[in-house]
Amino acid sequence: MQNLKANIAKQLAETIGADSFESTYTDVLTSLEYPPDSSMGDLALPCFKFAKLLRKSPVMIAEELASKLRINGIEKIEAVKGYLNFFISNDYLAKELLPEILEKKDMYGSSDEGKGKTVVLDYSSPNVAKPFHIGHLGTTVIGHSLKLLHTFCGYNCVGINHLGDWGTQFGKLITAFNLWGNKDEIEKGGIDALVALYVKFHEEAEKDSSLNDKAREEFHKLELGDEKNTALWKWFIDISIAEYKKTYAQLGIEFDSYKGEAFYSDKMMPEVEKIRAKGLLKIDDGASIVDLSDYNMPPCLILKRDGSTLYPTRDIAAAVYRKATYDFDKVIYVTSAGQSLHFAQWFKVVELMGYDWAKDLVHVPYGTVSIGGAKLATRTGNVILLRDLFASAIDKVREIIDEKSPDLENKDETAEAVGVGAIVFYYLLNTIIKDINFSMEDALSFEGNTGPYAQYTYARTCSLLAKAENTDGSEIKITAPEEAAMLKVLARFPETVLRATHEYEPSYITRYILDICTGFNRFYHSCPINSAEDESVRASRIKITEATNYVLGRALGLICLKTPRKI
Repeated sequence: MQNLKANIAKQLAETIGADSFESTYTDVLTSLEYPPDSSMGDLALPCFKFAKLLRKSPVMIAEELASKLRINGIEKIEAVKGYLNFFISNDYLAKELLPEILEKKDMYGSSDEGKGKTVVLDYSSPNVAKPFHIGHLGTTVIGHSLKLLHTFCGYNCVGINHLGDWGTQFGKLITAFNLWGNKDEIEKGGIDALVALYVKFHEEAEKDSSLNDKAREEFHKLELGDEKNTALWKWFIDISIAEYKKTYAQLGIEFDSYKGEAFYSDKMMPEVEKIRAKGLLKIDDGASIVDLSDYNMPPCLILKRDGSTLYPTRDIAAAVYRKATYDFDKVIYVTSAGQSLHFAQWFKVVELMGYDWAKDLVHVPYGTVSIGGAKLATRTGNVILLRDLFASAIDKVREIIDEKSPDLENKDETAEAVGVGAIVFYYLLNTIIKDINFSMEDALSFEGNTGPYAQYTYARTCSLLAKAENTDGSEIKITAPEEAAMLKVLARFPETVLRATHEYEPSYITRYILDICTGFNRFYHSCPINSAEDESVRASRIKITEATNYVLGRALGLICLKTPRKI
């Protein structure tokens, strides 16, 4: 569709004959839209913005252009109330679009716009020794989907899991372990045992506030490199990462780096000195800040009154390190919208420090997750652990498989792919900034616009292709409106990929997947495929199915869903 749109824009710009071809070309290209009803064409151009330029009414402009234009791939052009409506020809779909998809296969929709450019993505980043719960799902699947999208568009991508592996919570955990912990029990219980210690600390600290002083003391010892505390800290990290990797494996996620906050401990003060040397650092009530009032923001805290660092200090040091290490063209931070001010502040500080790459720092915020309207909190136990959520979904899918497909091979693998996919699809269906009040019932629904429906549609294409005859050398012809409609949906994939990438919005892909499924199932029910009597019709429909398989499979993969061939 991109090529067709470009051709329309070129022809229109030449026909309009304005002084600036490029400006008119861009105006047309960005103004082309998809009508809400196919009777209004496959593409439409509102002519209102050209009224002043051409000194004519939009209605007259549309009528004159419709009479003059002849565009390859467009069968008919209608002028309706100031709009130009374009109808794509079946010949274009059969001879240009479908062969292109079949040639490129699952690389159809990819691009080389990112060739030679590096994008660093900072996402997931759980706090060590705390459970991986539903609140972590957003940053994890949004971040990885953005990594997959950028990779598909030709960028060299570096995925970083910036672990929360530093701070006073480790003093609390060390204190709790020293008082109540048992090494064998921790080894056996893993992260659950660490969480239990963390919760117990807070319960006991409410009775005895001196425990908080003890925790601060233990963390200070850790900061000074105490051998015993450092060993415990590393042990806690190893236990946590081992647990997290189980969840990442279910999602098909791997990271290029697990460097967390602690890694930047010795890299912060040089940046603080640069801020000071720039004359940006001010003392306010004993704390060191950068005044951002000129930018309508509160001050950015750089050092506490006791001289210790804060999150902005660490993030600045991390960004400087990443620029030196990866020479990035862009860094994408995927976090809760609640951190938007934090990122705006330290991005501005980096700019004021004179780093010209400050413009390449991007914050992608997403909405919060609550349960029954209540905020998630580890210390109160108000969480849904991801492993439990995934397990529930997997069990439900396994029950359905046992009932409907008892002889299915690889039942466990398929149940995991569909169960985990149901949760991810549910999460990525809406725009990422939207808050989610998580509902287990809705997430695990297997009716309507769901992940299982999309994966089942993909499996259906696989089944049809497995039974299909060889179609090499067969002529392609479009004989039914459902065939043409299906190909028009597939034609939108490349621009959908680019839009999702440019706007950092995986939901464009998720909703597009539903369009594919709707179009294909309508095509499947209306048009016999392997059983079509006419050989050329049968071959054409098999090829449409094959093209759908490539695009749907790739689209599912871009939002972290796996593609079982049988369900």
